[in-house]
Amino acid sequence: MAGIPKFAVFASGSGSNFQAIHDAVKAGKLSGQAVLVVTDKPGAFVEERARIAGVETFAISPSTFSSKELYEKEILQKLVELEVEWIVLAGYMRLIGNVLLEAYPSRIINIHPSLLPSFPGKDAIGKAMVHGVKVTGVTVHYVDAGMDTGPILAQQVVEVVAGDREQTEERIHAVEHELYTKTLQQLWSR
Repeated sequence: MAGIPKFAVFASGSGSNFQAIHDAVKAGKLSGQAVLVVTDKPGAFVEERARIAGVETFAISPSTFSSKELYEKEILQKLVELEVEWIVLAGYMRLIGNVLLEAYPSRIINIHPSLLPSFPGKDAIGKAMVHGVKVTGVTVHYVDAGMDTGPILAQQVVEVVAGDREQTEERIHAVEHELYTKTLQQLWSR
């Protein structure tokens, strides 16, 4: 894997983390090449962001496959075709299965809006607000077979604005966008 790493971004929604990663590459802050955006939600806004960025999109609905294994094999075929070296999850709302985990050992990275191991899974910000924590944060971690259980690469604390979920979310997203690109750059510079 010499040179600039080729990576695919997996996303299910608006793609704000994809945009931040793309912008960091364009600004020379991240030495990598996004060659593919994979989405499990055809029509998600991340497709428009990818189109504008000139990055190929692979929109593939898991419901059209009889198993997770077949779904991931279809994705893997595309990743191999484009010589993808790393998978970067950016709001991808599916657990990664054995097909991709075995093909990309220690080369699938995720970002999560909490200080793991606290508040894994969906709606981490909501869970933090309900529990009344004073701080939450952002975690970048390797992906394993569990739900947000892989080894942690980086974390950053974000103060919770009591009673103001929207402001807390904005602060978390700002930290995500910076921490993810910084962590990927450190990882790919090793």
